[in-house]
Amino acid sequence: MGKRILLLERGDYVPREKNNWNPRAVNVEGKYQAKEIWRDGAGQPLHPHTNYYVGGNTKFYGAALFRLREEDFGELRHSGGVSPAWPIDYEDLEPYYLKAEHLYHVHGERGADPTEPPSSGPYLHRAVSHEARIQQLSDDFARMGLKPFHVPLGIQLDEEDRHGSKCIRCETCDGFPCLVHAKSDAEVVCVDPALRFPNVQLLTNAYVENIKTSPTGREVTSVRVQRNGVSEEYSANIIVVSCGAINSAALLLRSANEKHPHGLANGSDVVGRHYMGHVNSVLMAVSKCPNPTVFQKTLAVNDFYFGEKEWPYPMGHISFVGKLDGESLKAGAPAMAPRWTLEMMAAHSMDFWLTSEDLPDPNNRVTVGSDGRITLRYKPNNEEGHKRLISRLEQLMKRQSKCAVHGHECHEGLFSRNLFAGQRIPLAGVAHQNGTIRFGRDPRTSALDVNCKAHELDNLYVVDGSFFPSSGAVNPALTIMANALRVADHLRERLK
Repeated sequence: MGKRILLLERGDYVPREKNNWNPRAVNVEGKYQAKEIWRDGAGQPLHPHTNYYVGGNTKFYGAALFRLREEDFGELRHSGGVSPAWPIDYEDLEPYYLKAEHLYHVHGERGADPTEPPSSGPYLHRAVSHEARIQQLSDDFARMGLKPFHVPLGIQLDEEDRHGSKCIRCETCDGFPCLVHAKSDAEVVCVDPALRFPNVQLLTNAYVENIKTSPTGREVTSVRVQRNGVSEEYSANIIVVSCGAINSAALLLRSANEKHPHGLANGSDVVGRHYMGHVNSVLMAVSKCPNPTVFQKTLAVNDFYFGEKEWPYPMGHISFVGKLDGESLKAGAPAMAPRWTLEMMAAHSMDFWLTSEDLPDPNNRVTVGSDGRITLRYKPNNEEGHKRLISRLEQLMKRQSKCAVHGHECHEGLFSRNLFAGQRIPLAGVAHQNGTIRFGRDPRTSALDVNCKAHELDNLYVVDGSFFPSSGAVNPALTIMANALRVADHLRERLK
């Protein structure tokens, strides 16, 4: 039957209800966001844009599943400093990238992305097609000498059999839970199928307070859990932590004891440090002509990922968010253009997501107060490349094909949209969180070894985004998935 496996989930299942696809409920009221309050570095309240449900933040992600570039695994010089090398090579993770792409039903096209790393196999599903306005922009970018490509997407869409397709290609995908379970999230793809096995059990509403160790401090023995108001304790031979980079660090710090006075796995004092979440912007390109696109998140540009001739430093990645609507814009209204209402802006906008790499800084960190509340300290860095990326996008949008109605004056401008109501995206928007429990070969400078086992504990593993030594400039989700599969192979060998 195999080993007995217990999954402890802090939250519950996302309730299946009409509000799953309601922009006001999801984006304005924050119906599904965590209700807890953290603190920022100044001690002010911080309302994190995070979700505690079976499947975690993948229930709400946009399902853009990119591999890190091969160069991201080596040392890279940026204008703001150096991005450190990983203790493993791209080749070590590549087979697991392929497995993760197949597991998560990724649709894509090999060879179109100019920075795409080598792959040992094809995508199993062809790239998701562009709608007319996005195809027009893709053609414009190609005419300008760029190499636009289709975003690799983890959705269960069959464009050749739309009647039988689980995915209906709707406008409420990115940032929304999928009411029809057609988005390849961790619940749909991994947790629910695993629960069909008799040796796998899931407990929901189970908040892990701390992890206990043996008297020697060399191994973990059990976890203490608060579940429905009752304190419970569960023991295991191997404990795997996967709470997200912020909460995993907080859990190890909360678990300090006599043998580990600064927190579990923290003899190097790196647990909680080197927090990264990318330099991110959401920008609306507004034109006089409307944008009737429904499923917008299909186009990406990586031509500036490693810079350009005039700027020999990495700049980052350009893609899209899901199509914005007037209701959602109320959650973070942009500076208004003359004559435009929020509804008009949404109807006439193309909505870009720009990502640049932030660098690991030991002072960007997660700490836990005596009251148990999380503090997230973060000072943005390496921003010049991102500013240049925004400037390049503005230049490109002004060079679009001549509009038959408005000529070259169709483009009204690029407007910044604050996704998270009064907070910087890198701080409150923690969807790309990583780096707080870094892996490495030297126990003096890392908390985990190359198999993501704690250097100081024989049976404690961490497999979320915490292990990243650097963040790259693409969504970290596929790398987290691939690494989990890699560590799973290691554990299977260990348990033989």
